Amino acid sequence: MKLIRMLLSIAFIAFLTGGILTGCDGFINQEKPIINENPDQGNQDIKDSEKNAPPTEKEQTANQDQKDQNKTDERDNPYANAPKVDPTEYHEKAIQVVAEPNDVAILVNKQYRLPDQYEPDDLVYPDVPFIFSEKVEKRKLRKVAAKALEKMFAAAEKDGVYLAGASGYRSQSTQVTIYNNYVDQDGKEKADRYSARPGHSEHQTGLSIDVSGISAECAVEECFADTAEAKWVADHAHEHGFIIRYPKDKENLTGYIYEPWHIRYVGKELAKEIFEQDITLEEYYNVAIPVNENK
Repeated sequence: MKLIRMLLSIAFIAFLTGGILTGCDGFINQEKPIINENPDQGNQDIKDSEKNAPPTEKEQTANQDQKDQNKTDERDNPYANAPKVDPTEYHEKAIQVVAEPNDVAILVNKQYRLPDQYEPDDLVYPDVPFIFSEKVEKRKLRKVAAKALEKMFAAAEKDGVYLAGASGYRSQSTQVTIYNNYVDQDGKEKADRYSARPGHSEHQTGLSIDVSGISAECAVEECFADTAEAKWVADHAHEHGFIIRYPKDKENLTGYIYEPWHIRYVGKELAKEIFEQDITLEEYYNVAIPVNENK
């Protein structure tokens, strides 16, 4: 009997010892660190996870802001989706009629024309001197441009510069006569460099006017560029919402030769931007393919 008890005790002790050891092994195995045989793999996994991670809230906001800005730019630029063409020539298939002819920031050139027989409904006679006395249509401007012109002439006078108008609004029928006369005189190719075809003239918008000195010396002539009046206009027109519409050395963008006397009302904000960046209206709207003059 004692032998049986002794054997049972030994078996019980062996059982207990085995269980404790097993538990220790389990505890030890649980705490044992896993050794990565390829340490670079872990770094690569982190990089891949970062690369494939969804954009952060900040990145999502920035991307959305850029998309919204692009949409705004397109919406604010009515010419954004128009085909870009050589601005020095008329491309019959690319010519488009402007959608909002009354917009003061309208673009009218060899690619964009006014609706047939367009005439502004707010033409007035600006209270400024002209180099002629007749009260004819070319003395008129749209009201907003006329008021701005009056302020510009007054500012020039304070600086001792006396300006005069030479030619403002022109109807489409008037432009037909003028253009045809130039074609008869110089041929179509040459005339197209300095005179707009009917429907394509800025004068028809009622926002453009040719200016001169009060003496009419060099009026609407190249020599006007060397006068004190032209220099004042070049430096100060933008302060009153006007731009030199056809600047020097920009014929490859505007389609017309340098005309220091031809100013165009676009509003103070836009005029300031164009002046400070030294660009043309075509460049502002990004519609022209610059022509390489050396080709």
